[in-house]
Parts: sequence; structure tokens; C-alpha cells
Amino acid sequence: MSSSIFTNVSSLNAQRLLSLNTSRLGKSIERVASGNRIVSGSDDVAGLAISDSLRSDVRTLRQAIRNTNDGVSLLNVAEGALAEQSSIIIRLRELASQAATGSIGQNERQTLQLEFNSIRSELDRIAETTEFGGKVLLNGALSSSSRSLDQFNIQVGIDGSENSRINLNKEVNLSASTAKGLGIDALSIDTIEGSLQAMGTLESAGNALTQIRGRTGAVQNRLTRTLATLATSVENLVAAESTIRDADVAEEIALLTRNQILTQASVSMLDQTNLFAQDIIQFLKV
Repeated sequence: MSSSIFTNVSSLNAQRLLSLNTSRLGKSIERVASGNRIVSGSDDVAGLAISDSLRSDVRTLRQAIRNTNDGVSLLNVAEGALAEQSSIIIRLRELASQAATGSIGQNERQTLQLEFNSIRSELDRIAETTEFGGKVLLNGALSSSSRSLDQFNIQVGIDGSENSRINLNKEVNLSASTAKGLGIDALSIDTIEGSLQAMGTLESAGNALTQIRGRTGAVQNRLTRTLATLATSVENLVAAESTIRDADVAEEIALLTRNQILTQASVSMLDQTNLFAQDIIQFLKV
């Protein structure tokens, strides 16, 4: 190699390699410190796009899990109220049966009618005040005939398709469980004939509530299965995103050590190349 005072090619080469190794060292430090293999788009363009898409899906599905839990809570509130209304229907049938027997007098029937009216009013109060998130549940708002904009749709998927939603109105079809809705608003047990008629009507009302509670329970079980499916999907998507985006710490530490050695070697060689000019000057002095 020829020697030159004005252009130290070896020094330029050492500087280039030092810059390259310093950049590699910085990248290794960044990856180890962040724990990510992909820190910017330049690291892996395709990998960044895929991992961002997976990350977006994960965030959306985690929100879907919260939505589904809200749906379960809503149905739990409705079920609790329906259970209490079922108890009321049972008590009303008991009163009607008591009033239908001929062993009591008219005064006793009128007393029974007072309790009958009172707990029937409580049934209406429960129907009109049971709510979730400001929406009343038992007044017909959860029926399939409710207006489409007012229906309860639980978003459980990652897109806007019909398969990503569960329509509680369609699945539960909870018609108004008021006295009028159950057909018991005009019942009277102050006569034997009225009591006998009330017993049959109350039996039908009880059966209607049982069917509603059955549908509610079935949808609760469905939402529980949905939660399990969503949790599994989130777990798998997070694993896939981790495989693409996360750094292999063992590999990155090995590269970090390698790049540290190369950087130190480049600095040392740069010092050596800067001594070439001094060697030439010493040569000229001779």
C-alpha cells in the first residue's frame, strides 16, 4: 500500500467501520433496552405492518371482552329482578288459592285482595325500575319488537359484521314483565269465581316468566362461552405479535457484546491509522 501525507485511506476506512459498528452497537442497545426486535419501520417493514395489525386486533378483542362482561352483568341484573317477580307470581297464586276456598268469608277475601294488589304493584315497580346503564330492562326494552336503534347489541368481534355482534333483544326477547304485560293487571280475588280464574291466569304468567328466565340463562351461558373464546383469541394473537416484534434477548445480548468488541477494535485501529502520517514524517527526517 502506498503512503500518502494528504490522504490517509486507512484512517478513512477505519472511520467508516467505526461509524458502522457504532450504529450497530446503538441498535443493539436499543433492542435490549426496549425488548423489541422491531423498534422502527426500517427494522422490518413487513413485520411492523403485521405486528401493528395484530396489536390492533388484540386491543379490539380486549374491549370486546369488556363489552361481553357488561352484557353478562346486564343479564345478571335482569335475571335477579325476574327471579323476584317469579316469587311474586308464586305468592299471588298462593293468595288466589286461599281466596278460592269456601272455608273463609268475604272479609278475609277482601284482606287477601289488599295484599294481592300490593305485591302486584311491587311487580310493576320492579319492572319499571330495573335498569342497567340508565336503560330499563323489564319494560319491553329487551323484547324483539323494540325499535332497532334502541336494541341491546353486544359488540364481541373485531369488525362491524353481524357475526361480531350479539343482539340481546333477539336472543332473550324479554317482553314487558309488568302486570299488564303478563295479563294479570285486571285480576281480582275478592270472589271465589275471580280467585279460580286468577289461579289459571297466574299459572300462565308464571310459565311465561319461566320461559323468559330460561332464555336469559341460555344467553348468559352463551356470553360465558364467548368470553372464553375471546380470551383464547387474545392469548394466541399476543403470542403471534410477540414472535414477530419482541427481541430474542439472548441473541441480542450476544450481538451487543460482539458490536461492543468491534466498536472498541475500530477505535483502536483508528488510533493506529492516525500514526501512519507520523511514520512518514519520521521517514522524511531520515
